[in-house]
Amino acid sequence: MLKINNLHARVEDKEILRGINLTVNAGEVHAIMGPNGSGKSTLAAVIAGKEEFEITEGEVYLEGENLDETSPEDRAHKGIFLSFQYPVEIPGVSVTNFMKTAINESRKAKGLDDMPAKDMLKLIREKSEMLEIDRKFLSRSLNEGFSGGEKKRNEIFQMAMLEPKLAILDETDSGLDIDALRIVANGVNKLKSKDNAVIVITHYQRLLEYIVPDFVHVLHNGKIVKSGTKDLALELEEKGYDWLKQETVV
Repeated sequence: MLKINNLHARVEDKEILRGINLTVNAGEVHAIMGPNGSGKSTLAAVIAGKEEFEITEGEVYLEGENLDETSPEDRAHKGIFLSFQYPVEIPGVSVTNFMKTAINESRKAKGLDDMPAKDMLKLIREKSEMLEIDRKFLSRSLNEGFSGGEKKRNEIFQMAMLEPKLAILDETDSGLDIDALRIVANGVNKLKSKDNAVIVITHYQRLLEYIVPDFVHVLHNGKIVKSGTKDLALELEEKGYDWLKQETVV
């Protein structure tokens, strides 16, 4: 589904990614771990097409298509979803109206008519119940006054509604208490299927107790220095990241 070849990227004059190689197949969950400044969020942003990051070498493919000249909006329409580390507030736009607009814009890009109102309401009801979201929550302005847990739960609700092919969760566990973490992780697990894939970016092993990865990759200084199974996350929890600095790229 996703294939990254020798990816180098920079912002302004600072090189951040220094040769990333990664393949994510449908049905898989990959965890990206690493210390602050290692390039985790930059990798997510580059896959999603954020324009402030410049690819200086290498390619990113989604289902065999090179995304080099593809805008963030088109990447979203093709099925890439990025859950932001710090979701933005949009006063005056309700969660429900935001989702209606997002879904219908995606349908328009595929040459489809707007989703009928009754079908939209049914979908909203089903997904909100799946994620244990109070219906009153859906009438609030997007992220305005939301707690950290509410913002992250709303991101997963957007993911549930849009049903992306590739979901990238950038530090979704940041600032969450155990109850919120469980609800968010359960939502992600319910949305996993043999036809989609998930990349989870995190500092900590605790999220991976709830969302069990098929593969764990460790970024350091803009490169993947080690890959392994979920046991690698446990080893990182015990030893920290310093012991990996001398590892060669796997």
